[in-house]
Amino acid sequence: MPSSSPTSARALTGRQIARAASVVMLAFVASAVLGVVRQAAINATFGAGATLDAFMAAQRVPETLFVLVAGGALGSAFIPVFTRFLATGDSDGAQRLANGVIGLLAVAATALVVVAFVLARPIVQHVLLPDASPATQALSVELTRIMLPTVLIFGVSGLMMGMLNAHQHFLAPALAPSLYNIGLIFGALVLARRGNIHGLAWGAVLGALLHLGIQLPIVWRLRFRFRPTVGLHIPGVREVLVLMGPRVLGLGVVQVNFWVNTALASGMVEGSVTALTNAFVLMMTVLGVVGRSVGTAVFPTLSTLSAQHDTEHFRRTLSGALRGVVFLSIPAGIGLAVLSEPVIALLFERGEWTARDTAGTAWALALFSVGLAAHSALEILVRAFYALHDTWTPVKVGTVTMLLNIALALALIRALGYPDSTEFERGPIGGLALAMSISTAIESAALWAILRRRVGPLDDRRVLSSAARTLVAAGGMALAVWGLLAAWPGGPALGHALGGTALGAVTFWAGAWALRVEEARAFPRTIWQRVRR
Repeated sequence: MPSSSPTSARALTGRQIARAASVVMLAFVASAVLGVVRQAAINATFGAGATLDAFMAAQRVPETLFVLVAGGALGSAFIPVFTRFLATGDSDGAQRLANGVIGLLAVAATALVVVAFVLARPIVQHVLLPDASPATQALSVELTRIMLPTVLIFGVSGLMMGMLNAHQHFLAPALAPSLYNIGLIFGALVLARRGNIHGLAWGAVLGALLHLGIQLPIVWRLRFRFRPTVGLHIPGVREVLVLMGPRVLGLGVVQVNFWVNTALASGMVEGSVTALTNAFVLMMTVLGVVGRSVGTAVFPTLSTLSAQHDTEHFRRTLSGALRGVVFLSIPAGIGLAVLSEPVIALLFERGEWTARDTAGTAWALALFSVGLAAHSALEILVRAFYALHDTWTPVKVGTVTMLLNIALALALIRALGYPDSTEFERGPIGGLALAMSISTAIESAALWAILRRRVGPLDDRRVLSSAARTLVAAGGMALAVWGLLAAWPGGPALGHALGGTALGAVTFWAGAWALRVEEARAFPRTIWQRVRR
């Protein structure tokens, strides 16, 4: 089975994974930049108020349906089965599998979109925005119905991403979110001029089409023939559905958290839904760069090693990925928490977005960001279970932590004054963010412990030692940045954000180098080798 074949699958070495991750990371950085531009354009046009709250809530319905139909569920279930066909040289079987899954996906997505279109009003009024005004609810219903077609588009696009990743093609799938952001930016700046929020919804539809379009040329180059077929008789389709089942439940559990947070935020100060969503999007943007890039690059290799029953190589690969994401995510999360207010002010405070909007969003962002390392580790750990064809364990653990998250959220928002508080700067939305950070840390720790029993030690001492020394270096970084902000009160947001970032990066890297953190020396070498190539 020659590795050069476009239809073959192979495991990458640690260095190759690092290079692939660097490619994906750069694409994610581009997407992150465009994501920030997107949010800045949207926020400047509408500000944190009832109109944008309606749009943020409306996005929740198509996003949830996409997750249930496909989303990460399809990729995580499809890639291991698709990779097995490629690993045995059965490219025809791989194509039949892909077409069979596309056919089922199209039928399921269409049915759910129709049902959601009919039930949009009661969903918004009684579940998503129960405490919002009737005008806000009505607007959210209209926006929901406009964006529902994105479910089918993203479903097919998600399958294309899985196919390309299985072939070790990472760039086009990693750039796809950038195209989605471009669609929303166009919607905010052109279609939504003069406050027409419906134009922003149409921008989301355009972005979904671009998300799919950038991947199609690469799929055609792989000589894939689109012949969608509906039927469970196609080899591999049943297995994909069986693997998807638990993953759909798991992602559904995550969506429950989002729906609960949106419903609770709708009863807080006006603009709370927007502030919470903006903060979460920014945290997830950083997560995409430091966590999902590595997870995306390592998943096909873990799947191949699992298919080859190479447990020792599987453990080494997983351990290396965990060390890498922990090294990047701990300082990123702590730094973002410390600099949350100047960062939000620099990125968003213009147009209709006010200092009051900045303060509330920064409060939520700081408490989301302290959980960034846990979210990043979760990206790797969950993919390790999927590579082992175990999709049930993450669901069981995720269900328990979802219930824990809701309980923590209800307790923490009341500690911060809910439902009577009119505070925004240090208001109850912070309880929602902190609850998610705590529950995600517990979820990651539980999956780590279970995985150790499943495949054996994951070079535990090395991973934990690296994490501990990284945390110490990040602590020194935080003190240095706090010192800068305290010594420069009232300074411009640009100076605080850029100065704090530069000082933090230098301080952290110096500390990590002095503490002999292995990744502090490995990452510059990897990046330099990539640049030289």
